[in-house]
Amino acid sequence: MLMFKRLCVFAILLAGFAAPLHADMTPRERLAVRRIADKVSAAGGSYQAGKFEQCGEEVTAAISMIETLMETADRDVYEALTPSFGRIIRASALLELEGVRVPPFARPAMPSAQPMPKPMPEPEPEPKPEPGTPAPDDQGVSFARDVAPILVQHCGKCHINGSKGNFSLASFAQLMKGPPEGVVVFAGDLIGSRLIETIETGDMPRGGKVPADQFKTLKDWVLQGAKFDGPSPQTPLVAYANAGAAATPAAEPTKLQTMRPTGKETVSFALDVAPLLVANCNGCHIDAMQVRGGLRMDTFAQLLSGGDSGAIITPGKGDESLLVQKLRGQAGDIMPAGGRPKLADEEIQLISTWITEGAAMDGNSEDQPLRTMAGLAWARNASHEELMERREQLAADKWKLGATPAAQQSTSKAASENFFIVGSASPETLEMVQQSAEAALEKIQTIVKAEPGQPMFKGRVTLYVLPKRYEYSEFSKMVERRSVPSDWNEHWQYDGIDAYVPLVVTARDTEDLIESRLLAPLTSLAISTRSVGVPRWFAEGIGRATTAKLGDRDNPQVADWHNQLPDAVASLSKSDEFLKGRLTPERADLLSFGLGMQMLDRGSRRQFDQLMKSLSEGLAFDQAFEKAFRGPPQAYVDAWLKYQASKPVKRRR
Repeated sequence: MLMFKRLCVFAILLAGFAAPLHADMTPRERLAVRRIADKVSAAGGSYQAGKFEQCGEEVTAAISMIETLMETADRDVYEALTPSFGRIIRASALLELEGVRVPPFARPAMPSAQPMPKPMPEPEPEPKPEPGTPAPDDQGVSFARDVAPILVQHCGKCHINGSKGNFSLASFAQLMKGPPEGVVVFAGDLIGSRLIETIETGDMPRGGKVPADQFKTLKDWVLQGAKFDGPSPQTPLVAYANAGAAATPAAEPTKLQTMRPTGKETVSFALDVAPLLVANCNGCHIDAMQVRGGLRMDTFAQLLSGGDSGAIITPGKGDESLLVQKLRGQAGDIMPAGGRPKLADEEIQLISTWITEGAAMDGNSEDQPLRTMAGLAWARNASHEELMERREQLAADKWKLGATPAAQQSTSKAASENFFIVGSASPETLEMVQQSAEAALEKIQTIVKAEPGQPMFKGRVTLYVLPKRYEYSEFSKMVERRSVPSDWNEHWQYDGIDAYVPLVVTARDTEDLIESRLLAPLTSLAISTRSVGVPRWFAEGIGRATTAKLGDRDNPQVADWHNQLPDAVASLSKSDEFLKGRLTPERADLLSFGLGMQMLDRGSRRQFDQLMKSLSEGLAFDQAFEKAFRGPPQAYVDAWLKYQASKPVKRRR
């Protein structure tokens, strides 16, 4: 009887799962409707498998997505969603019989007959809004007056005072840049904006909740285009969020230009100076809620901008620079303040020499956090053994933070030449994972070769082995401060210092299956660690394409990627949206897969190999790409999109 009931609800949830997509809907609306239908179908699969809690989570997510979409829906969207309404109502009742409660849901009212105007194609947003042009009060929600105070109040402790999950909200520019995983605010798109999603699901902020009226303000701001009306995108939010009104832009002093090294310098900013500033200026000028003297030094650009007293660096004149004079106690109170010890004379001289030699910046970007810049410089110069030791310590910290209490009590470890493995599975399972990883790595070397005499991964890669899906989900929430998609069972992360893969391994998994699942993340890590500045889309795409080419031919995950790719291509209006990280991770990863398959195709393989060779020789990615493919990445993506649009859609079983 129990199995009969599960099969019945499975049929209820899956029946007609392909929602009718009206021609009048925009690409974003069609994509949102399809996502909701997919979520309901996934709930049906979870129920049939007896995973009632997971089914409840998926139904709850579908309800939340419907509520968001209905805020701007017209009758076309409503009719496309109608099949999902009934299935959710019936599923909610059946889940309650299993003791699982989901939010109350009733069929929404039909929108008025007056059709809502369809949104015009989104203009390409500027990467950095022009400072000093506040929007008038009648332009809707003000970022400076309305949004910034909410972010400071609810997100300040973790993402303004700190940078948890590698995500900083210290300024508008950093908010719009997002964490390494991608952009979290998409103008006009509530469904795709992770900032809205994490608040709506209750995942953020930790230990509290954004009041309904404030949350509505945030959503209205996103819907109205996520416009900026503050003094400057680089200005700290705390500098104007508490003013009660949008700040009036003041005349800015002449900005110092960021200079790149000439090659004649004896002092490196990233390797020598940045670590000193991070260690001694933290709390007052770096990662500070209220900075002293108006001087914020979280990034190189902010360091050059100076504080209330003006510029603190005079390129070419180290001893005359206010920064050096403050450190030596020659200009008012000595720095660092607060009872901290004075810097050693040789450390101050190092900073002075760097300024005298031109104050050049040798990091990736002037907007990169100094803490990250210093860490990356250390990792580049560290030996294999030094980086390996550092990653083992990071693994211990992450495991302590992300593993459940039960998992920590049954921790096992294993190690090989290329991998450090930690998890709550049995020692025998960890041994099997190690063998699978080494076997996968052997295959990967047909795509990405290790440097002669060097290991594939400098410092080794950490593998976190978790026997239960909810442990994997909890690990991602605690360590990465994000919720991973419900169909993920493994993923990869690389921040320039740490490189790791968390994955679910059950007692039923075979060595061959684990090997197949590790092909994509390990290939992506092999690509990303090859050179500084490799974009995530490229690494992810080659990783997924490697799974398709070298893994099990009957892999259902690969079939899903192929089937979903045409929809992802159809929903893309400009290649810039993809290349500049303005898409949701799910859509971006699908497009990356398609591009990766094209590059590993027989006709393009020679160019791909040339690209990898140039990266190994130290050439920047854009230059290496143009050299190999005889054009910039954007031209390649545009040509690929045009080709994909001309192909007939073929679904794989």
